[in-house]
Amino acid sequence: MPFINSRVSVPMSGEQKTSVKEKLGQAISIIPGKSEDWLMVEFADNCDLYFQGDGGQPAAFVEVKVFGSFSDEAAEKLTEAVCSLYEQELQIPKGRIYVKYEEVSKWGWNGRNF
Repeated sequence: MPFINSRVSVPMSGEQKTSVKEKLGQAISIIPGKSEDWLMVEFADNCDLYFQGDGGQPAAFVEVKVFGSFSDEAAEKLTEAVCSLYEQELQIPKGRIYVKYEEVSKWGWNGRNF
């Protein structure tokens, strides 16, 4: 049950959202046991993001929430994949992207909890 929430300072076209969503669906499998089958993605574009006091350059804040735990190695690999993806698709430099991870012990779906 992963959830990826992206706040980016650049506008995203429908095509870009579809492409990034599909590539995030592939990347989430870096975390063992996770797949696009359960992935939920949210995009918030054109956000006012200031990084190092500068709001004039593209930036992104990406949150990855996952039911259960995963290794530091998987997080490291996913960070590289996410940063490369946002740099390639949205022209946001890797050095202006934060990726936050959260391991969640309680997760509800379909009227019950896992």
